Amino acid sequence: MEQRRLGRTDIMVSSICLGTMTFGEQNTEAEGHAQMDRAVERGVNFFDAAELYPIPPSRQTQGRTERIIGTWFKARGNRDKIIMATKVVGRTDMNWFRHDGSTGKLVRWQIEQAVDRSLRNLQTDYIDLYQIHWPDRHVSAFGANPARWQDVEPATDETPIGETLKVLTDLVKAGKIREIGLSNESSWGTMTYLHEAEKRNAARVVSIQNGYSLVNRTFETNLAEVALRENVGLLAYSALGQGYLSGKYRNGMLPKGARKTLFNRLQRYEKPGAEAAINAYLDLADEFGLDPSQMALAFALNRSFMTSVIIGATSMEQLELNLQAVNVDITPELQERIDAIHQLTGNPCP
Repeated sequence: MEQRRLGRTDIMVSSICLGTMTFGEQNTEAEGHAQMDRAVERGVNFFDAAELYPIPPSRQTQGRTERIIGTWFKARGNRDKIIMATKVVGRTDMNWFRHDGSTGKLVRWQIEQAVDRSLRNLQTDYIDLYQIHWPDRHVSAFGANPARWQDVEPATDETPIGETLKVLTDLVKAGKIREIGLSNESSWGTMTYLHEAEKRNAARVVSIQNGYSLVNRTFETNLAEVALRENVGLLAYSALGQGYLSGKYRNGMLPKGARKTLFNRLQRYEKPGAEAAINAYLDLADEFGLDPSQMALAFALNRSFMTSVIIGATSMEQLELNLQAVNVDITPELQERIDAIHQLTGNPCP
């Protein structure tokens, strides 16, 4: 497993990161522990969670994922071997994250409360990478990097980025978090965090966790240059298009236990043009004799702006298959064919 540098830090993370958002919903505690064990055996040293998880978010399940990771840390005694990332929610009407029932905002007391609870849940005294899950401002589309612009009304009580950054910097100084990152952010948002860090001599963001896949390459438009020039590497989520690029939903199939079957939450991958694009990539993998999941993951792993690709699985078989993507070679011929499909289909699933 290749190790890559996290931003400008001396922290090295595995090129594959274990996503944990199924722990506590689709996966039991025992299954989550088994996945973490297997990932570590295969060279993964990087886990990603969030105060929101598991998915889908709910008042009843919130925090379970971190607590499952926490019991694993306690049982294995290997906290120092893992780079642990988690996240604080951005602006949201969901009101079950804070003790007093407040809706989410990126203000001091909420961030501090979130960090302290994550530390308790994870049974640790520090978080390696603490990320803003999404912005505290109205954006054109979730993910903050849409394929096309839609006007939105600015929030009247928007928390300035500089104010949020000050809180995060204080938490770094206090030793509760080591580094900070962004998620579902735009190039403007990322550069504003970097500018504020320079102006204030504050903590500098080291990564950005955005959606990136064969059917969503919007990161390449502006953010890829930011990532490369500013050393704010991408941590890609949904590189398998929430399972669509594995082929398991092809022709309307609904496998037992799959996220689409259980929760019907995958509309991001059901937009006009999505099915044709997904099928084209599935056919391409078949033509080259590749597993479609591994081809999609290898494509993401191969990008110059990529720090780590986050994988998620509900079974050990899926986990093993995804981990083996590090052995798949995206040849120049295959890359050319991928780019040809993208030229025709664009980004149907931003």
